Amino acid sequence: MNATRKAPSLAAAKPTAPFFGFVDVYANATNPARAAFVARTFLAKRIDMKNILPLSVGAAASGLLYREHELRNRAERLSAATLETLLNAIDANDAQTGAHVRRVAIYALILGKAADLDERTLRSVERVALFHDIGKLHGALSDIFHEQSKLTPEERRAVRTHPQRGADVLAPLSAFYPDLGKGVAAHHERWDGSGYPRGLKGKRIPFVARVVAIADSFDAITYRRRYSNARSFAEATRAISAGRGTQFDPELVDLFLTRPVQARIGKALREANMPRKKRSTNRRRGETQSVPDITFRWRPRSLEPQSQDRQP
Repeated sequence: MNATRKAPSLAAAKPTAPFFGFVDVYANATNPARAAFVARTFLAKRIDMKNILPLSVGAAASGLLYREHELRNRAERLSAATLETLLNAIDANDAQTGAHVRRVAIYALILGKAADLDERTLRSVERVALFHDIGKLHGALSDIFHEQSKLTPEERRAVRTHPQRGADVLAPLSAFYPDLGKGVAAHHERWDGSGYPRGLKGKRIPFVARVVAIADSFDAITYRRRYSNARSFAEATRAISAGRGTQFDPELVDLFLTRPVQARIGKALREANMPRKKRSTNRRRGETQSVPDITFRWRPRSLEPQSQDRQP
């Protein structure tokens, strides 16, 4: 007797996997209408939106986070390029000031590393050192600093405005470098509260500004300026020591006076006084990547773009 092979029952089919089981059942459905019904029934029962929805939302969130990360990177590149441009502007306006801020950055980093600062804080120290005198680019102050004679009381009052002027110049970058403007504004504050522009005292002075203040004073003493002669390394060291607890943070002064730090500072000073070599061109150039478009805020309202919905 020949056994008649029966078609498999759709109702009895139990797919072992959500998708592949459906494929097997659908393939064995000889009636097209029945196959369509199976497909609708399977999709209605098997597709669990509770599982699909989180995946969809997660994918969309990942895309948004990636986009935000890319925009943030581009904005950071733009802000870094802006700092490079400002540093070039300092050089172009006054090469002596440009050389001064670089020496101050070297001394400040030596002191910062001796204090075992983390990399992020060291970068903040470096930025404040490089831009602490950017407020001197003001036209009236530039004329004062280029005079050969000693400063008059009126000129000294004008000079005392340069820390806050510098902070104002750097204010648009505060979203990326929040410590920069504060450090620049405070680099002439004194530990005893007699400094300027705000008369901050002790640890109310930003830490990076306290580091830069010692480096700045050391360079001012050891390097010849238009209105003062250079003094020796030993004289500068004694002056820093004399300012302990009055002008400078006493703990930082103690660290500055340690033998290892003195050796590194002395070496840096000797290198700074060597005949100048051609300055390195290791600077940021134009990036090939696109950067965020920005709207400048100098324009009066009359120059603002008109809305397309607004009638002329």
